[in-house]
Amino acid sequence: MRELIIDQKSLRLKQGDITREEVDAIVNAANPRLAGGGGVDGAIHRAGGPRIMAECDAIRSRQGGCPTGQAVITTAGNLRAKFVIHTAGPVWRGGQNEECRLLSESYSNSMKLAEGNGCRSVAFPSISTGVYNFPIKQAALIALGTLARELTRRSIREVRFILFSPADLRVYEEALSEIGTEYQTNGGAAS
Repeated sequence: MRELIIDQKSLRLKQGDITREEVDAIVNAANPRLAGGGGVDGAIHRAGGPRIMAECDAIRSRQGGCPTGQAVITTAGNLRAKFVIHTAGPVWRGGQNEECRLLSESYSNSMKLAEGNGCRSVAFPSISTGVYNFPIKQAALIALGTLARELTRRSIREVRFILFSPADLRVYEEALSEIGTEYQTNGGAAS
Protein backbone atom coordinates (compact mmCIF):
# COMPACT_ATOMS: atom_id res chain seq x y z
CA MET A 1 0.00 0.00 0.00
CA ARG A 2 1.30 3.43 -0.92
CA GLU A 3 -1.68 5.62 -0.10
CA LEU A 4 -4.29 5.80 2.62
CA ILE A 5 -7.34 8.06 2.24
CA ILE A 6 -8.77 9.35 5.52
CA ASP A 7 -11.75 11.71 5.49
CA GLN A 8 -10.99 12.53 1.83
CA LYS A 9 -7.40 13.42 2.76
CA SER A 10 -4.30 11.63 1.49
CA LEU A 11 -1.42 10.00 3.36
CA ARG A 12 0.97 8.92 0.61
CA LEU A 13 4.36 7.18 0.40
CA LYS A 14 6.94 7.88 -2.27
CA GLN A 15 10.61 7.16 -2.86
CA GLY A 16 12.57 10.23 -3.86
CA ASP A 17 14.29 13.46 -2.91
CA ILE A 18 12.31 15.57 -0.45
CA THR A 19 14.01 18.76 -1.66
CA ARG A 20 12.22 18.40 -5.03
CA GLU A 21 8.69 18.15 -3.64
CA GLU A 22 6.14 20.82 -4.58
CA VAL A 23 4.19 21.17 -1.34
CA ASP A 24 3.34 23.98 1.02
CA ALA A 25 5.82 22.74 3.63
CA ILE A 26 8.73 20.34 3.79
CA VAL A 27 9.63 18.96 7.19
CA ASN A 28 13.29 18.84 8.09
CA ALA A 29 14.72 16.24 10.46
CA ALA A 30 16.79 18.88 12.26
CA ASN A 31 19.02 18.78 15.29
CA PRO A 32 17.99 20.71 18.44
CA ARG A 33 20.61 23.40 17.75
CA LEU A 34 19.20 24.07 14.24
CA ALA A 35 22.81 24.06 13.14
CA GLY A 36 22.46 22.11 9.91
CA GLY A 37 24.04 18.73 9.50
CA GLY A 38 24.08 15.68 7.26
CA GLY A 39 21.35 13.55 5.77
CA VAL A 40 17.99 15.22 5.13
CA ASP A 41 19.01 18.28 7.16
CA GLY A 42 22.10 18.90 5.03
CA ALA A 43 20.24 18.25 1.77
CA ILE A 44 17.50 20.75 2.65
CA HIS A 45 20.00 23.44 3.62
CA ARG A 46 22.10 22.87 0.48
CA ALA A 47 19.10 22.93 -1.87
CA GLY A 48 17.29 25.75 -0.07
CA GLY A 49 20.23 28.10 0.19
CA PRO A 50 21.49 30.43 2.93
CA ARG A 51 18.14 32.10 3.78
CA ILE A 52 17.02 28.98 5.65
CA MET A 53 20.13 28.97 7.86
CA ALA A 54 19.84 32.72 8.44
CA GLU A 55 16.33 32.19 9.81
CA CYS A 56 17.52 29.21 11.89
CA ASP A 57 20.25 31.46 13.31
CA ALA A 58 17.60 34.03 14.28
CA ILE A 59 15.47 31.36 15.98
CA ARG A 60 18.54 30.06 17.82
CA SER A 61 19.36 33.60 19.01
CA ARG A 62 15.79 34.14 20.16
CA GLN A 63 15.02 30.81 21.85
CA GLY A 64 18.16 28.68 21.82
CA GLY A 65 17.08 26.18 19.17
CA CYS A 66 14.34 23.58 18.87
CA PRO A 67 13.82 21.17 21.78
CA THR A 68 13.30 17.50 20.93
CA GLY A 69 9.69 16.88 19.91
CA GLN A 70 9.03 20.53 19.08
CA ALA A 71 8.97 22.30 15.69
CA VAL A 72 9.85 25.73 14.26
CA ILE A 73 9.21 27.20 10.80
CA THR A 74 11.36 29.11 8.31
CA THR A 75 11.24 30.14 4.70
CA ALA A 76 11.97 27.47 2.12
CA GLY A 77 14.55 29.58 0.33
CA ASN A 78 15.17 28.12 -3.13
CA LEU A 79 13.00 25.04 -2.59
CA ARG A 80 9.67 24.53 -4.37
CA ALA A 81 7.86 24.63 -1.02
CA LYS A 82 6.72 27.77 0.81
CA PHE A 83 8.11 26.74 4.21
CA VAL A 84 10.51 24.39 5.94
CA ILE A 85 9.32 23.07 9.27
CA HIS A 86 12.29 21.99 11.39
CA THR A 87 11.65 19.35 14.04
CA ALA A 88 14.17 17.69 16.31
CA GLY A 89 13.37 14.01 16.66
CA PRO A 90 14.70 11.91 19.52
CA VAL A 91 17.96 10.00 19.57
CA TRP A 92 17.24 6.28 20.18
CA ARG A 93 18.61 5.21 23.56
CA GLY A 94 16.96 1.81 23.85
CA GLY A 95 13.36 3.00 24.09
CA GLN A 96 13.32 3.75 27.82
CA ASN A 97 13.71 7.53 27.55
CA GLU A 98 10.36 8.62 26.09
CA GLU A 99 11.65 8.29 22.52
CA CYS A 100 8.30 7.03 21.19
CA ARG A 101 6.33 9.91 22.73
CA LEU A 102 8.88 12.46 21.53
CA LEU A 103 8.85 11.08 17.98
CA SER A 104 5.06 11.27 17.89
CA GLU A 105 5.24 14.85 19.18
CA SER A 106 7.70 15.77 16.40
CA TYR A 107 5.08 14.76 13.83
CA SER A 108 2.11 16.28 15.70
CA ASN A 109 3.84 19.59 16.36
CA SER A 110 4.96 19.80 12.72
CA MET A 111 1.36 19.31 11.56
CA LYS A 112 0.08 21.90 14.04
CA LEU A 113 2.64 24.43 12.82
CA ALA A 114 1.86 23.65 9.17
CA GLU A 115 -1.86 24.15 9.71
CA GLY A 116 -1.25 27.37 11.66
CA ASN A 117 0.63 28.73 8.65
CA GLY A 118 -2.09 27.85 6.14
CA CYS A 119 -0.45 24.78 4.67
CA ARG A 120 -2.61 22.24 2.84
CA SER A 121 0.18 19.84 1.82
CA VAL A 122 3.22 18.66 3.79
CA ALA A 123 6.14 16.36 2.91
CA PHE A 124 7.91 14.43 5.69
CA PRO A 125 11.12 12.41 5.80
CA SER A 126 11.56 9.47 8.13
CA ILE A 127 12.50 11.38 11.30
CA SER A 128 15.17 9.97 13.66
CA THR A 129 15.84 6.79 11.64
CA GLY A 130 19.22 7.88 10.25
CA VAL A 131 22.07 8.88 12.56
CA TYR A 132 19.63 9.02 15.52
CA ASN A 133 19.21 5.21 15.15
CA PHE A 134 15.47 4.94 15.87
CA PRO A 135 14.40 1.46 14.65
CA ILE A 136 12.71 2.16 11.33
CA LYS A 137 9.78 -0.30 11.67
CA GLN A 138 8.82 1.16 15.05
CA ALA A 139 9.36 4.72 13.77
CA ALA A 140 7.18 4.06 10.70
CA LEU A 141 4.28 2.79 12.82
CA ILE A 142 4.54 5.79 15.16
CA ALA A 143 4.87 8.29 12.30
CA LEU A 144 2.04 6.92 10.17
CA GLY A 145 -0.28 6.34 13.13
CA THR A 146 0.32 9.86 14.42
CA LEU A 147 -0.19 11.46 11.01
CA ALA A 148 -3.32 9.43 10.27
CA ARG A 149 -4.82 10.77 13.51
CA GLU A 150 -3.63 14.30 12.71
CA LEU A 151 -5.33 14.19 9.30
CA THR A 152 -8.68 13.58 11.01
CA ARG A 153 -8.37 16.79 13.04
CA ARG A 154 -6.46 19.18 10.75
CA SER A 155 -7.33 21.13 7.60
CA ILE A 156 -4.24 19.74 5.83
CA ARG A 157 -5.35 17.75 2.77
CA GLU A 158 -2.22 15.83 1.85
CA VAL A 159 0.73 14.34 3.70
CA ARG A 160 3.55 12.76 1.74
CA PHE A 161 6.32 10.61 3.15
CA ILE A 162 9.37 10.89 0.94
CA LEU A 163 11.63 7.91 1.60
CA PHE A 164 15.20 7.94 0.37
CA SER A 165 15.78 4.23 -0.24
CA PRO A 166 13.70 1.36 -1.64
CA ALA A 167 14.29 -0.53 1.63
CA ASP A 168 12.85 2.35 3.70
CA LEU A 169 9.88 2.59 1.34
CA ARG A 170 9.13 -1.13 1.83
CA VAL A 171 9.15 -0.75 5.62
CA TYR A 172 6.77 2.20 5.41
CA GLU A 173 4.50 0.33 2.96
CA GLU A 174 4.19 -2.54 5.44
CA ALA A 175 3.45 -0.11 8.28
CA LEU A 176 0.87 1.76 6.17
CA SER A 177 -0.88 -1.54 5.45
CA GLU A 178 -1.11 -2.19 9.19
CA ILE A 179 -2.38 1.33 9.92
CA GLY A 180 -4.71 1.20 6.90
CA THR A 181 -6.56 -1.84 8.21
CA GLU A 182 -7.78 0.23 11.16
CA TYR A 183 -8.94 3.11 8.97
CA GLN A 184 -10.61 0.88 6.36
CA THR A 185 -12.65 -0.64 9.16
CA ASN A 186 -13.67 2.86 10.24
CA GLY A 187 -14.69 4.15 6.80
CA GLY A 188 -11.38 5.26 5.25
CA ALA A 189 -10.01 3.96 1.97
CA ALA A 190 -6.65 2.61 0.94
CA SER A 191 -4.93 1.95 -2.36
